[in-house]
Amino acid sequence: MAKNVFGEELEVCCTNPMTGFYRDGSCKTGPQDLGTHTVCAVITQEFLNYTLSRGNDLITPRPEYLFPGLKPGDRWCLCALRWLEAYRAGKAPAVVLEATHEKTLEIIPMHVLVSFAFK
Repeated sequence: MAKNVFGEELEVCCTNPMTGFYRDGSCKTGPQDLGTHTVCAVITQEFLNYTLSRGNDLITPRPEYLFPGLKPGDRWCLCALRWLEAYRAGKAPAVVLEATHEKTLEIIPMHVLVSFAFK
């Protein structure tokens, strides 16, 4: 059973759009997930613009990767390192802690995640 940052059962991040490395709505991870897509974030336009400026277009749909393109308000499993990069740049989106995988804590300290908790 996958666990969240509180050590409890990992909650679903989003099913519309369908998120997660495994496209099951959850921020589960495994050996194939080299990007550690474990942070359940509530997407903002500021973050979308930031990540686009860094070469990662999350706005344009890519059906071949089952990627619908994101808009503000969507929940999405982000790469922990990309979220941390955005945090350091002052562009990080809010985080749904109950749906954020515990592996995230290997990359982002809990106190930082808590300070960005979605309310």
